[in-house]
Amino acid sequence: MPAGPGPTRVTIDSRAVQPGDLFVGLPGAHVDGGAYAAQALADGAWGVLVAPAHAERVARAAPEAPLSGSSVALAATGKRVASQPAASQRGVVLAHSDPLAALQSLARAWRRELGAHGAKVVAITGSTGKTSTKDILAALLAQELRTASSPRNLNTEIGLPLAVLAAPPDTQALVLELAMRGAGQIAELVDIAEPDVGVIVNIGPVHLELLGSLEAIAAAKAELIAGMQPGATVIIPADEPLLDAHRRADLHTITFGSGGDVVLGERRQHGEIMIQAGPRSITLKPSFAQPHNLLNLLAAVAAARVLGVTPAGELHVEFSALRGERVQLQHGITLINDCYNANPMSMRAAIDDLAASAPGRRVAVLGDMLELGPEQQRFHRDVAQHAGARGVELLLTVGPLAAEMRSAFAGESHAAPDASTAAALLPTLLRDGDTVLVKGSRGVGLELIAQTLQGAS
Repeated sequence: MPAGPGPTRVTIDSRAVQPGDLFVGLPGAHVDGGAYAAQALADGAWGVLVAPAHAERVARAAPEAPLSGSSVALAATGKRVASQPAASQRGVVLAHSDPLAALQSLARAWRRELGAHGAKVVAITGSTGKTSTKDILAALLAQELRTASSPRNLNTEIGLPLAVLAAPPDTQALVLELAMRGAGQIAELVDIAEPDVGVIVNIGPVHLELLGSLEAIAAAKAELIAGMQPGATVIIPADEPLLDAHRRADLHTITFGSGGDVVLGERRQHGEIMIQAGPRSITLKPSFAQPHNLLNLLAAVAAARVLGVTPAGELHVEFSALRGERVQLQHGITLINDCYNANPMSMRAAIDDLAASAPGRRVAVLGDMLELGPEQQRFHRDVAQHAGARGVELLLTVGPLAAEMRSAFAGESHAAPDASTAAALLPTLLRDGDTVLVKGSRGVGLELIAQTLQGAS
């Protein structure tokens, strides 16, 4: 957000407040952030946005004051907002009956302000790979445009508004990631982001426990298509029939992957690859070679072209943490730290990467894949069969669901009930020169295993 009479940044963490911030106190399941409004002001916040009860407590010690210009702007985004200076006389107190709705309205207003100055917004969703695609696209666009993107995993109804509000005023391209666990959530995010370009990376068996079928998952992801303005562009996989029913004649549709508008051509020596984007042939030398990320690259190239950027040459991408990070350990052991999350699609892709890149023994530490519904045991067995077929020689499962993998894996296998047990067991199983993949759903906490291996090196 811009410097000047208004706030310079928005935060929902009172512990992270810096001078000039607007602190938004959101009610939570265990803690109500509004209770920390007074402390945020004492720490130098420009102002606080909280529920009326919290605003009254903070403002009670100060005389009434008229709405400031910044307060009037906020009032216009939602219901009636009251503003009074805090006792310190250093901050503004804003009251709203729904602080989250007010935060989202602020983000929508800022997105429109950016757009009025020429910025374009790309929104990316998918069952897997959306964060990596976001990272790749941001790197492509940054070659020519002042680019901002969702930091970390700010991709929810809370995180996405914060990502939008963090974009500097001179932003030319804003790349946003949209996450969901149920129907209606993508639509809510699209209403805030108002994207010029929408990307659906793929459709897969994620959140089946809540949505019930792949068709329902596709419909939830396709809320991105439904929410876009006529004349916008949507980018989808060429080989995904589940999205066919959701296509719109009033949108420009670009497909990527085999048989699509943007396809992978020949792979040359020294890491160079050819990409055919319509009539245009593009040569890139990316810093990654995993097949799933090359597919993500095609989606990113398609989006970059829509924004007028035709990439070329070397492309270095700093992927977000815990997503396929490679760490060299002692005794020639390589750790592939991919424990941010997992589903059947991403598990298979990670195993393929392990198989293609490991110079020595292939070791897989695989945790539970959560929210897969009644077919969860079959999904775990299928992953184990894929691991065996791809040459994994040692399997360590973590959690009760992952233990089901052992029945479908012919090689050496061990089971641990939790991450701490696995972290103690794994070092006794490893040999010099092993390549170790660590992957599972975030709720399993496999980062403990990766941290233990790195700490021992």
